[in-house]
Amino acid sequence: MNLYSILRPLLFRLQPETAHKLTLSLLRLTGAVSPLNALVDLAFLSPEKPVTVFSLRFKNPIGLAAGYDKDGVAIRGLAALGFGHIEIGTVTPRPQSGNPKPRIFRLPQDEALINRMGFPSQGGGKVVYRLRKFWAERAKTDAILGVNLGRNKDTPNEEAAFDYLELVQLFAPLCDYMTVNVSSPNTIGLRQLQARQALENLLTHVNQQRRLEQAKYQKRLPLLVKLSPDLTDAELDDALEAIWRTDMDGVIATNTTLARQGLVSAYSRESGGLSGAPLRSQSEALLSKIVRRLDGRLPVISSGGIMTPEDAKRRLDMGAALVQVYTGLIYAGPGLVRRMVKAV
Repeated sequence: MNLYSILRPLLFRLQPETAHKLTLSLLRLTGAVSPLNALVDLAFLSPEKPVTVFSLRFKNPIGLAAGYDKDGVAIRGLAALGFGHIEIGTVTPRPQSGNPKPRIFRLPQDEALINRMGFPSQGGGKVVYRLRKFWAERAKTDAILGVNLGRNKDTPNEEAAFDYLELVQLFAPLCDYMTVNVSSPNTIGLRQLQARQALENLLTHVNQQRRLEQAKYQKRLPLLVKLSPDLTDAELDDALEAIWRTDMDGVIATNTTLARQGLVSAYSRESGGLSGAPLRSQSEALLSKIVRRLDGRLPVISSGGIMTPEDAKRRLDMGAALVQVYTGLIYAGPGLVRRMVKAV
């Protein structure tokens, strides 16, 4: 029996958002106290299994999905758990509180979560300040750092490009890659940006800004696009074509789903995006389609329903270049990262 198996029932007595804030605060403290961070780093030490993707060297293929550390408050503590990369966000240009509470629901019998957070964010300026301080203190980790970008709730889709362009400018010197999030189900109208023409227009502008920032900072800045698991085959084809035509560097598949098949837990009818074990087959099916359609032209990061080391290995065997976890940590605990690294 590991320590987390004892702690989990205690955490699950708390409201999900309260438990999340508590664990994030503990990780933030861990990162701030160097001896403690070193102890955690040693406790979760994983073998090196380097992989190069988007011309970046990852120490291992296991990453943390966006949504866990939305404002970049615990990067160093999270890196001590052994992740090969950490994706913070979703960050919006202006601060916003997100949707009303309660907005996270546990489905323990299904090993799942439903969230309708709605991009709560301290805003790009605050996160930039925090990242600048992070680098100035030389608190560098060996984990690759990504930033997930989203539009503000009150920004209409017709003006969404301005939000993403602002964020690209802000974070270009402070991260290793960026992800354009157009697939969250919790911001009204956002998923409409996955349509062929809308996505191509958006990504064309984002790519132009990326090129300016690359020239300014003399660094390569990979841009990824995160897609929904709820796309039809025709919608997926359109989205992938837009991604390819606008010189994006990769795809993250997938975000959370609106599907609710086969759930047995209480709260299963709550609105929002479903993550965890029930998303496994849907995410794997979309990964298979994307890998087949791209045929090696672009790398794919697989996310969604990755709950066990066997899940992570299977996604990589299916053609994913990297995998990302989130809900699996809630149910299996931080030791899951090391077990996944060993398995792959």
